Order: sequence, then C-alpha cells, then structure tokens
Amino acid sequence: MPHDDGGASGKPERRYHGSGAGRAVCSGVLAFVVIAGIVALVLYLVYRPSRPRFSVTGAAIYALTTNSNATAAANPFAYPANPPAVVATMQFTLLVRNPNDRSAVRYDRLSAYDSDSSVAVSPVLGGGPAVAVSADVAAGLATDEAYGVVALRLVVLGRAKFKSGPFHSGWYGLYVRCDVLVGVRKGVAGQVPLLGNPDCHVDM
Repeated sequence: MPHDDGGASGKPERRYHGSGAGRAVCSGVLAFVVIAGIVALVLYLVYRPSRPRFSVTGAAIYALTTNSNATAAANPFAYPANPPAVVATMQFTLLVRNPNDRSAVRYDRLSAYDSDSSVAVSPVLGGGPAVAVSADVAAGLATDEAYGVVALRLVVLGRAKFKSGPFHSGWYGLYVRCDVLVGVRKGVAGQVPLLGNPDCHVDM
C-alpha cells in the first residue's frame, strides 16, 4: 500500500543567504562613508584657514605737498604747462593677525602704496617722485590739509598661502585695503594721529 508523505519530496531543502550578505556589505560601506565624512568635517573645522586680519596702528607723514596749476585755474581751456602733482612720503605701522592658531600663513611679493581719491600717491617704502593728478584731486587734498584732516587709503598687494597641520594650500592673491583718517598740521612732519578706528578689508 503506498505511503503518503504529504507531497514532500526527497530532495534536500536549499536556502539562499546572498541578499542578506549584500545588505551587510552595503551597510558597512555606508557606515564607513558616514564616519569618513564626520572625520573630514572635524578636520576641516579644526584646521580651516581663516583670512588674516590687518589693522593700521600708526602713521607718519614726512611730506605731503600739492603743486596746483595757477594757469589752469585762471583758464581751464588752456593746456597746462605743468599739470597738478602730489609729492608724498609716508610710513604706516600695520598689524597682521592670524585668527586660527592651528594654521600658519606665509606671505610673498608684498608691496604697498597709499592713495587719495582712488589715485595712487606714493609707494609706502621709500616714497616716490611727484605724481600727476587732476586739478580736482589736488584742490581736494589742499582743502583737506587746510582743514587738518586727510583721508588716505593704504593698499597692500601680494600673495599668501596656508599650512594647517598636514594640509598645504596653494598661493592666493592678496588684496588689502585700509581706509584711514589722519590729523595733519601744516609744516609739521612725523607721527600723525589716527582718527577713529581704521578699517581694513581683506580680499583673497
């Protein structure tokens, strides 16, 4: 008499674990990526370079004279034989501070000049020859001198790069602009008072 085994076959049962192993691998890779991202974020926050801060702490004016043209003032349509010019010799004390103690800043090819009304007047180091300016600039500077307060702009150009722990950056172009107000007295050369808090803008 045949024996009824409930339809079960005699073949061994097979179980597949491929899908579970794939999920485990994906979970491990995802966890590694998340941990690596957190570590990278922490390193970035710790070693992130910050723009250096510049501030003007002192100024000295040894020469600041204007040579206006009387002919141009009398007849503005006449060709000036000697255009207005400015002769300036100045010295500034500039304080540079790195806000991030964990990074170092290296500077290269620094140069500086001062200007008035967006016209370059003189390089800071060593002064320079007379600079031709427009009659309006010469008249405005003469008026400021007579009033006793002169607005100047100190510009620093160069390049800088950062070293933060194991990280080294490339060279960045550096442009610093400091607007200062100084008190002047006619016939008095040397250290001059800074009026207000000179503000320096750093662009990299």
